[in-house]
Amino acid sequence: MAKKRRRRKKSSSGGAAIALMTLNPGEVPSDEQLEQEAAELEKELDSKTQKRYDDAKKKGLDLASLQHMKGTELVKLAAKEKIEDASTLPKQKLVFEILKARAAKHKLLIGEGTLEILPDGYGFLRSPEYSYQPSPDDVYVSPSQIRRFGLRRGQVVRGIIRPPKESEVYFALLRVEAVNGRDPKELGTQPTFENMTPLHPEDRVMLETGSEPLETRVIDLVAPLGFGQRALIVAPPRTGKTVLLQKITSAIAQNHEDVHVIVLLIDERPEEVTDFRRNTPDRVEVVASTFDEHAARHIQVAEMVMEKARRLVEFGENVVVLL
Repeated sequence: MAKKRRRRKKSSSGGAAIALMTLNPGEVPSDEQLEQEAAELEKELDSKTQKRYDDAKKKGLDLASLQHMKGTELVKLAAKEKIEDASTLPKQKLVFEILKARAAKHKLLIGEGTLEILPDGYGFLRSPEYSYQPSPDDVYVSPSQIRRFGLRRGQVVRGIIRPPKESEVYFALLRVEAVNGRDPKELGTQPTFENMTPLHPEDRVMLETGSEPLETRVIDLVAPLGFGQRALIVAPPRTGKTVLLQKITSAIAQNHEDVHVIVLLIDERPEEVTDFRRNTPDRVEVVASTFDEHAARHIQVAEMVMEKARRLVEFGENVVVLL
C-alpha cells in the first residue's frame, strides 16, 4: 500500500526571506557597536571629512557603481587592487573583495541599495543588479537605524558604510545620507501607499516614438494608456507578446524620462531575461527570478519590486511596472 504524502504547510509571504538566509552570531555587528561607531563618525565629520566623502564619490568608491560594472571591468579593477584569482571569483564576491581593498586605503565608502527588512528587525541593502538576491556585498542595516529613521522595505537608502571586522561577513551602514534621494530628516511627511486615494487616470502614457515601431503607435490609437491604469496583454503563444512588451518598455523610457520603469520577470528562462535586458534602455530596471529558483525566491523578488514601487509613489514619483 502506498504511503500518503504529507502536505507541506504553506508559509506566508513574509517568511520568504527567512528561507533565503540566516545569520550566525558574530556575522554582523551589534546595535551598540554600530551606534558607537556612528557617533565617532559624526564627531569626525568636519569639512575635511566631508571633502573625503565627496572625493569618494568621484573616485568610484561607491558600491552601486561597482555593482553596475561588467565582469571584465571588475577583473581589471581587481588586478589594480592586487586581488588574487580575481578571474575565478563570482561577480558578487569580486565586488566584495574590491570594496575591502579600497576600504583599507581610503577608510570611507559609500553604499546604496534597496532596503529589505527581515522578520528579526534588521535589514540589508540589496542591489537591483542582482535582482535583489542576497549576496556577499550586501550592506547590513541595524534595527536601531531602521527604527530611528522609520525606514521601510523598498526604500533606496544611501550612506557611509564600513568593511566587516574580525568574524563579521557583511559591510555595515554607519550613517544614512539619503532615502529615495531625499534627506532622511524629511521622512515621515509622506503618506503611506495604503492610505492614498485611487483615482481614474488623468495623465496619458505616450508610446509613439516616431515612424517605428508601429505597434506602439497602434496601442496609442486603439487602447491608450494612462498613469494609474492596469493593462493586460492577452494573446496566443508565439505571437510576439514579449517583443511587444519590450517595445512598450523602451517607448515609456524614451518618452517619459521622469518615470521609473521596472520590468519584473517571474519564473522565466535565463536567456529570455538576458534578451530583455539587452533590448531595453539602460535606465530600465529589469528584475528577474528564473524557473530553476525556489518558490520563496519568486515571492521575495515580487514583494521587493512592489514595495519599491509603493515607496517611490509615496515620494511623489511616477512608476510603471511591467510583468
